[in-house]
Amino acid sequence: MDNPEQLGEAVLAEIAAVADLDALDRARVGALGKKGSFTALMKTLGSLAPEERKAFGARINGVKDRLEAAIEARKTALESAAIDARLGAERIDVTLSPRPEAEGRVHPISQTIEEVTAIFAEMGFTVAEGPDIEDDFHNFTALNFPPDHPARQMHDTFFFPEKADGSRMLLRTHTSPVQVRTMQSVKPPIRVIIPGRTFRCDSDMTHTPMFHQVEGLVVDTVTHFGHLKGCLIDFVRAFFEIEDVPVRFRPSFFPFTEPSAEVDIGCSREGGELRIGHGAGWLEILGCGMVHPNVLRNCGIDPEHYQGFAFGMGVERLAMLKYGIPDLRTFFESDLRWLRHYGFLPLDVPTMAGGLAR
Repeated sequence: MDNPEQLGEAVLAEIAAVADLDALDRARVGALGKKGSFTALMKTLGSLAPEERKAFGARINGVKDRLEAAIEARKTALESAAIDARLGAERIDVTLSPRPEAEGRVHPISQTIEEVTAIFAEMGFTVAEGPDIEDDFHNFTALNFPPDHPARQMHDTFFFPEKADGSRMLLRTHTSPVQVRTMQSVKPPIRVIIPGRTFRCDSDMTHTPMFHQVEGLVVDTVTHFGHLKGCLIDFVRAFFEIEDVPVRFRPSFFPFTEPSAEVDIGCSREGGELRIGHGAGWLEILGCGMVHPNVLRNCGIDPEHYQGFAFGMGVERLAMLKYGIPDLRTFFESDLRWLRHYGFLPLDVPTMAGGLAR
């Protein structure tokens, strides 16, 4: 066939009739490929006179342009239809009851907070909460941080721009400001735990800019360091579900407590495997101490009449130790495979009577 317009009409009909992208590509190759019908026509131009060659070549190129436009339009239509078909096949009717196999999972951080809360609730603690954005007084001054303390510097704390009076708000660096707000608003006796997010300018394999803490505060007229030790020893053994896990208190320093201590639990690292319990090693898990008299005074409580203790722990660290999670960064990667592996069933609510993690 040496009529390009007639040949083009036949190819256009073939393009319009194809049902999928593979068939469309075969039609394109049959017409415009190296051995295609229009390529064969182009090869005949050499045998024509110059004037005929020019006119015939223009006719061929005109038809080829129409074919290429038709192929592109058909390709777009087929791709759109394929997407619509896939969306229709994968559609989920959210008005239906959930399928039994479509299970959600509770994140290990949420689970750990619930476990810690359940344990301290048995001891008579209630939950207190406060804002993530704080001022200097609640985050530092009231907690007995000196003016030149490193935590007040830009390299440790996320500060907001200065206000007209020169003050700056900040993202709280610990949940301790909630202790201050509680002591300012509640008359002793006080017994609260404070779970929440905290923020610090730190990011590496063992630190993240946002992390979670749980702190505790007790203020009354009779509490002493022995009560603090008994409370935390009971907590550690209940949380790790090991009745005789060794616990030791090491002297330390925090601006807001005096005396202060860090709490370690016993562990074994034999064979390169970490096991909590009796062994030759120790793991630091939290800090604690008696509330500093200056903190009580800053919150409007008379330190001559009241005293108490406070403690704080990192939720991620507790979860990693208890559930064998090796990398801190995986907590925040939003990987569903990881969550299915380490997550918990939503209805398995941790209780002291029914068990913490099931």
